[in-house]
Amino acid sequence: MSVLLELNVGDIVIDLHTELAPNTCLNFLKLCKTKYYNFSPIFNIQKHFSFQTGDPLGPFSPESDGGSSIWGVLEGPSKRLFPSEFNPKLKHTMRGTVSMATAPLKTGGDEDERVSGSQFIITLGDNLDYLDGKSSIFGQVVEGFDTLEKINDAFCDETGRPLKDIRLRHTIVLDDPFDDPSGLVEPPESPAPTKAQLATVRISDDEILEEEVGSEEAEKRRREREARAQALTLEMVGDLPFADVKPPENVLFVCKLNPVTQDEDLELIFSRFGKILSCEVIRDRRTGDSLQYAFIEFENQKDCEQAYFKMQGVLIDDHRIHVDFSQSVSKLSDVWRSDTNAKRQQVANSRGFGGSSRLAQRQQYRDVDRTREDGKYGMVFDEKEVHGRGDRSRHHSRRSRTRSPYRHHRGGHDQDRRPRVNDDRRRDRDSERRDRSRDQERDRERDREREREWDRARKRDRDRDRDRGYGSHRRR
Repeated sequence: MSVLLELNVGDIVIDLHTELAPNTCLNFLKLCKTKYYNFSPIFNIQKHFSFQTGDPLGPFSPESDGGSSIWGVLEGPSKRLFPSEFNPKLKHTMRGTVSMATAPLKTGGDEDERVSGSQFIITLGDNLDYLDGKSSIFGQVVEGFDTLEKINDAFCDETGRPLKDIRLRHTIVLDDPFDDPSGLVEPPESPAPTKAQLATVRISDDEILEEEVGSEEAEKRRREREARAQALTLEMVGDLPFADVKPPENVLFVCKLNPVTQDEDLELIFSRFGKILSCEVIRDRRTGDSLQYAFIEFENQKDCEQAYFKMQGVLIDDHRIHVDFSQSVSKLSDVWRSDTNAKRQQVANSRGFGGSSRLAQRQQYRDVDRTREDGKYGMVFDEKEVHGRGDRSRHHSRRSRTRSPYRHHRGGHDQDRRPRVNDDRRRDRDSERRDRSRDQERDRERDREREREWDRARKRDRDRDRDRGYGSHRRR
């Protein structure tokens, strides 16, 4: 049972203690599902202690009511608060502990009951036993500790409010075991910030605190951000060895070639500037026709620069060519892929693990004798031995040739007095090993599916943000 909180400074993933604090978890999950927390500010940061959020407007807004539970949202202000849950098994011992903020409810008794609404706290330090009994724990941060560091290092005023807004952009429920309360309707898309929320913006998260830049500079920065994002995407899918890869400085790109120009012709013309390592005219894979551009790789960078300055606009085979430095990194990627595949093959051949041949995987099977004709793998234990009920006459005849001190003759038959291996216990161990391997593979597949779901959810919500113009608001 997990929830992804997407903030303007990073993402946080929270695992919930649904069995130890069921009502609190249900309230938090349903508020996230209805997008109640969208655009909520982080309004109180205490360094190395905790930060607090969950009020859609924040306490600095005159219209704020402090937040409401899911029952107050659905049924009215009378159900705005609900009794807090305190489980003795849950303590504020680890950084990233998530708990509901509570307040005493004046009942007139010796000990006031504590209630909660929508505001919650995430700790920024360890062993904060001061909060035990004051905040009701219901979850733990499992991913996004770098985001917690950014929040902890934020510049704040004397009240703990960040000078530059830190807000919850989106909440994504990854797993919800509870049924929806009556009347709950999940919005089809993320709602836009209200006027009251926009009025609380102090300094928008994307506002540049430096001098204003012109339109050309802004466009340049936008293109740089887009290029970095595309490079990271190509790195993730394996088309680039790493995002910051740069094209080689000794390769020229030549285009506008005559279709009849051959590799040898270009190499002969460009070789007067220095030694050429490769010269290739790119051709159509199916037809073999020239695509009228080529790549020329020089051994020396200075030779490449000289050819760039001298050969621009030169007439070759009645076509005036265009020469530029290559921006392609395909050859580098090919080398990287070849090296990676070679390492993987080497690991596979040496039965290594984790990219090292010195770390051998634990094998459940052994190689059969290479003199066998079938060349198959055999079980570690003999099939008849595993089943325990096979024909033992062959084994008796083999043992009869060598007398053992453990045997004695009784009634004309050799009897083996050695204790037999417990076949049932061995079969149980094999079954447990197979079950453990199957469970591990199922866990890995679930983690991969969760990551894919996060990526899809982030992309969908960011597209909505872009369409609605989130993050572009300024103080009015």
